[in-house]
Amino acid sequence: MVSNKGFHLTDGESAREGYRTYVDPATAGWGYSSLRVLELAAGESRSFDTGDSEWIVLPLNGSCSVACDGETFDLHGRTSVFDGVTDFAYAPRDASVRVTSTAGGRFALTGARCENRLPVRYVPASGVPVELRGAGQASRQVNNFGAAHVFAADKLIAVEVLTPAGNWSSFPPHKHDEDRDGETRLEEVYYFEIADSHGTPGVGYQRVYPSGPDSATDVLAEVRSGDVVLIPDGWHGPSMAVPGYDMYYLNVMAGPSPERAWLICDDPAHAWVRGTWADQPVDARLPFYQAPSEVEAR
Repeated sequence: MVSNKGFHLTDGESAREGYRTYVDPATAGWGYSSLRVLELAAGESRSFDTGDSEWIVLPLNGSCSVACDGETFDLHGRTSVFDGVTDFAYAPRDASVRVTSTAGGRFALTGARCENRLPVRYVPASGVPVELRGAGQASRQVNNFGAAHVFAADKLIAVEVLTPAGNWSSFPPHKHDEDRDGETRLEEVYYFEIADSHGTPGVGYQRVYPSGPDSATDVLAEVRSGDVVLIPDGWHGPSMAVPGYDMYYLNVMAGPSPERAWLICDDPAHAWVRGTWADQPVDARLPFYQAPSEVEAR
């Protein structure tokens, strides 16, 4: 029997300490991954201590400034997650951070408990690689802002995925819940935003199911903007964008593996699907957008 209890958090359900979404190792019942969503009114600021975790401040909509370790970075942000790639700021563990927004906005704080303290940094939107994955109705776009092979962090891995209406992403279903050859152990947070259409809020669906006798995560959730799905283990996928409504999700991952890498294993029952992509074009609606050039970003 499918049970979403504890794994699917609806918009605002995890609100805490002034954050609309608040997931950390203690509330999720795991060891590393965190996500907070901060909403600021015009002219408002919020300060927080990073503690034992490293963080990326990522605008979902709106712009802000991020002050940390004696430096201040102005994040130009974006109108919405469906409108463009955004710049972002990285804050190390054992630091104090202040986020200020002149016009107001919504900002994701993606975090991971870590051991090493790295330098505070700013990355422009032009430095975010945009990748197209899959083909046909499994086509999707990935903004690799915090991917392991793109951005240097200690434990944190984070990417954005955009799926055109009617397509399936996170497919074939895959897992990363063991440390072994070709796979790393990573806890994962999915944070969703679904585009409105014709004045109607959109919906999507997310599936997670056990990968073995020691895996208990079993979710079939109808997700809406602001919802979160927690994946401590198990096969996850597909993420389904219903016809008429584009889907966005933010993935936050971290875990105990010595190697910071996104190494996954496909469900053998569905792995054959990858072999069909060579004969199919990528969905013509992709990419939704490209990262701006360095000149455009200035």
